[in-house]
Amino acid sequence: MKHQWIQTTAYQAILPLLMAGVLGVACSCSRPEPKEAEQVYRIGVIAPLTGEGASYGEAMKQGIELAIEEVNQGGGVNGHQLQPIYEDDKLEAKEGVAAFNKLVSTSNVPVIIGSAASRVTLSIAPVAEERHVVLFSSISTADELKDAGDYIFRNVPPNSGQGKTAAAFVADSLKAPNVAILYKNDDYGANLAASFRAYVKGRNIPVVFDEAYDPSQKDFRNLLSLLQSTKPAVVFFPGNYQDNALILKQAREAGIGVPFVGGDGGFSDELIKIAGNAARNSYFTMMGIPKSKTVDDFVARHKKKYGQQEVNVFVYYAYDALKMVADAIKQGGYTAGGIKTALYALQYDGLTGETRFDSSGEVDKPYSIYTVHDGKFDLLDWRPSTSR
Repeated sequence: MKHQWIQTTAYQAILPLLMAGVLGVACSCSRPEPKEAEQVYRIGVIAPLTGEGASYGEAMKQGIELAIEEVNQGGGVNGHQLQPIYEDDKLEAKEGVAAFNKLVSTSNVPVIIGSAASRVTLSIAPVAEERHVVLFSSISTADELKDAGDYIFRNVPPNSGQGKTAAAFVADSLKAPNVAILYKNDDYGANLAASFRAYVKGRNIPVVFDEAYDPSQKDFRNLLSLLQSTKPAVVFFPGNYQDNALILKQAREAGIGVPFVGGDGGFSDELIKIAGNAARNSYFTMMGIPKSKTVDDFVARHKKKYGQQEVNVFVYYAYDALKMVADAIKQGGYTAGGIKTALYALQYDGLTGETRFDSSGEVDKPYSIYTVHDGKFDLLDWRPSTSR
């Protein structure tokens, strides 16, 4: 009897544990899966968050964050909250491709916004096309992106547009009898120089100096000495803002006081910080932002969140890029194929005006001219003649 009592007592002691285990298994098996509406939609972002292109990356991030904040506060996309997944390409093509592969393999994103530098986006594009992932750039302007593939989009116009605008400005506003070209030897600089060169020659403006500099170059004194000997009336110098700032400083130190005209790559407050007074008498092609109450409201939101008086133009374009991707997901679903199809059919009216993509994922938008005045970029009241 004693032995039986011990067995019974032991059984009674472990019975609650056994029942808890069984119930635990049962609960585990019957636990409902998270509702689809509770799952987030991840959006990949590849941008230069550190290094010499960090100014571009910061502008992209600000625009994307403001757009995602607005979308999520409005209930998300089809009940799903959006979540950006950022990867830093350091403005390097190799880093950009590695970032792409990580986002696709680890986060399984169907769409990526990026990158800033044309050379980085051009390096990622073939991989995106091969793996059927939508790649959407809000900054890259190289003409070659037009033929990069069906999954490649951008909401900024190509270099051919800003090359033509810069040439018209040099001819019609600055009345230059000749021009020098000093460009960065990469996809962006060479492409923009070629566009500008073709248009100034079409306007019968002699090119008295035409040289490229190495992407890693920091000392431009020898090149500027050669340039100065040709006595140019205007210098066209497409590159990024750090290059442009150093060129302006070293040119002014050498006594070169003529106007310098650059591309959108030079459009950064960092250029003004680095160049200081040397940035005077410099001009830059850049996409303009239409005046509207919507833009005014956005500026107020941006100031409240970031405490900045001025909004970088690239912030507007990154914001619109994210909003267009969100609209495409809403219409086509959270798949690369659905997003791609919806983008081609999209008609979007945003901060940067009306956006529609052609069969190459391109947009037709005008460029404007900005000048550095009193420590900031001012939009000039100038447009190229429609007769040319």
